[in-house]
Amino acid sequence: MSNSQSWIKRGLTHVAKTYGRYPLVAASGEGCWLTDIDGKKYLDFLAGVAVNNLGHCHPEVVAALQDQAGKLLHCSNFFHIPQQIELAEILCEHSFGDRVFFCNSGAEANEAALKLVRKYSLDNHGDDRIEIITGKNSFHGRTIATISATDQEKISTGFGPLLPGFKYVPFGDIEAIKATISSKTCAIMLEPIQGEGGINIPPEGYLQAVRELCDQNGLLLIFDEVQVGLGRTGKLFAYQHDGVEPDVMTLAKALAAGPPIGAMVVREKYATALGPGTHGSTFGGNPLLAAAGVAAMKIYLKGSVLKNSVTMGDYLKAKLEQLQTKYTFITQVRGRGLMVGMELTIEGGEIVKTALERGLLINCTAGKILRFVPPLIVTQQEIDQMIEILDKIFSEIRTGE
Repeated sequence: MSNSQSWIKRGLTHVAKTYGRYPLVAASGEGCWLTDIDGKKYLDFLAGVAVNNLGHCHPEVVAALQDQAGKLLHCSNFFHIPQQIELAEILCEHSFGDRVFFCNSGAEANEAALKLVRKYSLDNHGDDRIEIITGKNSFHGRTIATISATDQEKISTGFGPLLPGFKYVPFGDIEAIKATISSKTCAIMLEPIQGEGGINIPPEGYLQAVRELCDQNGLLLIFDEVQVGLGRTGKLFAYQHDGVEPDVMTLAKALAAGPPIGAMVVREKYATALGPGTHGSTFGGNPLLAAAGVAAMKIYLKGSVLKNSVTMGDYLKAKLEQLQTKYTFITQVRGRGLMVGMELTIEGGEIVKTALERGLLINCTAGKILRFVPPLIVTQQEIDQMIEILDKIFSEIRTGE
């Protein structure tokens, strides 16, 4: 029995079966490459699902972790934590926000945002203004509150009753939002680009129109940038493409380029809704993870990674569009920066499995959409390698039709 087979057997025996895992046992990673326990290397265009934006084990992030680990791993948020303060300063200086709440994940960041907008509404408008409008096919997390905000039956089935107070509208349809706003609405929550929903980019002017509706109706605007933020689309935050700012923004995934940390960034006017005792997170913004976040943010702010996201994103889309001209089962290539989707007329699951066997890690979302979210340091040569593998798989599919 190989090392991989042994680990897989042990995992299937004791680890909760909440994932349909592929037969890969991860051992190490460097840049855009992941190596399994048996020494096989994989070109990683999944990047931990848009987490490893700086590639695997970026040396500056690793150094920050190693240095901090020898000083202080954790202390209570009852005390002031320098690394957390520095990370909050960086996020506020380079965004619309004034204050930051730290947690451990995107779901937790979204939980904080949902609590904040309801608490602010209660404090300022009374207890009947609790409804939050979200987009159909959105994804905001796996907690009860965030699956309630997520309009996907496959996510919420079996976990009812869901949290009341959510209204769902087609993403990109401003008239649907207008028709849904009522005297009970307190906020609108959207992903600037839907990730799990299929790499759905809103029409031009949509986010500006949503901002105007919020202003006209006294509503808070939440942007969930857990997947799209931190350089993924070519700008530090995705909302910057549209020249519109939210009142609340949630971050996680790539905030520390690997280690688990989440954040809710909020304007001062609304931040006061969550005072002492109203919300918290034991591990949120602890010294170790905040140090990694500071290191990662400093790299993003140098600009070269964001520039590469744009240039390599354009190159990736162009190469995928070339494949589209060859294969009739490819209907569309869409994306921004290095967040790219390829929509198919056939199911994508088997393509993902075959790619894995041939040393390529990609993902399929919404059944028929291949998702490409490689590290933002990816090179043209690595994109060419990915395209070569994908082209071969597609040619075999066409031959078999």
